[in-house]
Amino acid sequence: MRSREYAVSVVVTEARVTCPECGFKKDEEMPLDACQHFYRCAGCDALLRPLEGDCCVFCSYSDQRCPPMQAA
Repeated sequence: MRSREYAVSVVVTEARVTCPECGFKKDEEMPLDACQHFYRCAGCDALLRPLEGDCCVFCSYSDQRCPPMQAA
């Protein structure tokens, strides 16, 4: 009998955001069902917005894609 292997996709919900202005890094919890369009840096108070072509600040400035993009 042949065993079947199934790919299991795991959605990562924590990401490390790095501010492009000051380099400050902070771990943040990402929303599961929405893209976050604004993020205030805790280091320098800069208001971050997504880069052109990205859906949210996590896709632009973190080490993980946002959950909606991971699921796509």
